[in-house]
Amino acid sequence: MSKKSDMFYFENFLSVSQLCCNAADYLVECLKNYNVSNLEDEISHMHKYEHEADIKKHEMSRSLSKAFITPLEREDLAELSHTLDDVTDNIEEVLQLIYMEEPQEVTNESVVMAVKIASCCRAMERMFKELHNFNKPEKLLGAIVELNDLEEECDLLYLQAYKKIRKEKTDALEIIFWRKVYDYLERCADSCEHVADIVDMIVMKNS
Repeated sequence: MSKKSDMFYFENFLSVSQLCCNAADYLVECLKNYNVSNLEDEISHMHKYEHEADIKKHEMSRSLSKAFITPLEREDLAELSHTLDDVTDNIEEVLQLIYMEEPQEVTNESVVMAVKIASCCRAMERMFKELHNFNKPEKLLGAIVELNDLEEECDLLYLQAYKKIRKEKTDALEIIFWRKVYDYLERCADSCEHVADIVDMIVMKNS
């Protein structure tokens, strides 16, 4: 396969990572400017990012099914595509959960966590800008470390938010709801780290 053909895979991953950034930034916007009456429109808009990511995943699958030679192991490319698609799925699920419950206001902690997830997505985008240089992985490994550090920061925010909601809220159903929101937000960060773990494995296998 020519280098030009190889770039399809790396460009596909980069495009999906940019959709992840768009979805994460939009989640931040929705939470910072929260208005329950806007949720239906926001759900529809958010779904566009998730759907576009699905299309990119299907394009990857079709290419892998036809390709004779791929720049990286076929199984690794397929796993990376699937895992990257999970990020937009998880971000959309946060907004879907809020849409179903329709709280009158959102917690500051949910906004802070969403902002950190957006940072994770931008680090992930930087990582995919370097994936085609997997044979010279210095910058790529730096982006992986950055993403892992951001995920750890998300873990700390998650623990703090989980503890705070129990102290500040008295309604049991409200406590359960916000804990679930935090669980979903933390899952977004975990999915970004999972993508980084696969890229790290790819680098090690191809060094």
